[in-house]
Amino acid sequence: MFRLLRKSRPEKQAWERDKLPRHIAIIMDGNGRWAKQRALPRKAGHAAGAETFRRIATYCKDIGIEYLTVYAFSTENWKRPAEEVGTIMALLEKYLHEAIEKMERDKVKMKFFGDVSVLSPKLRKLIEETEVLSQKFEGVQVNICVNYGGRDEILRAVERYTKDLSDSALPKPKRLTEEVFSEYMYSAHVPDPDLIIRPSGEMRISNFLLWQSAYSELYFTDVLWPDFDEAELNRAIMSFQARDRRYGGVGK
Repeated sequence: MFRLLRKSRPEKQAWERDKLPRHIAIIMDGNGRWAKQRALPRKAGHAAGAETFRRIATYCKDIGIEYLTVYAFSTENWKRPAEEVGTIMALLEKYLHEAIEKMERDKVKMKFFGDVSVLSPKLRKLIEETEVLSQKFEGVQVNICVNYGGRDEILRAVERYTKDLSDSALPKPKRLTEEVFSEYMYSAHVPDPDLIIRPSGEMRISNFLLWQSAYSELYFTDVLWPDFDEAELNRAIMSFQARDRRYGGVGK
């Protein structure tokens, strides 16, 4: 039986609590390579990655992160073998069943970014149920990107905006500004990510939060997602806090 998760104690955190990123986004990458290194089927890597997600989400909640967004399944991931896609969807279904049972206790809100209309009726029902329950709670919000692509999100926002412009039954939208356009995104009313983390050694953002990441700080690590732990997240936060965020202005 393979071991799902490496057990490790978080390194003693050296970050400053009053300078924590408000919103962390993570591209959960490396599940397949993790499994291959251990001569395991790819589904074992996805199962291990799901356990890592649970632990990191809990840790973010515990240290006071307000928003966590994870890239679970992209619009391009449908190109993968049907068996692998089925495994990912089954893990998502399992996670949502567990989350619904614990939401009231944990006070964790959940939102989904992406076109969920193509998912199975069972998954769509679970997603709707979690989002309805989330309206009752105040606390950390976990955004799960499923069938999501940054370019697709922007195109859909344009379509929604132009539809509102042409619909005579609706009040005309305000003059188009960045703020107005942001309201048409999946991430409406969610602050842009302060920190985007990409495990696995790849150094690209892979169509993830293209609009929202304009001024996000990026952190890349060779650690594969199933091996990503609290200590690695602490390192990412410390790296973030050491940076001078100028937003196009002049540094201090």
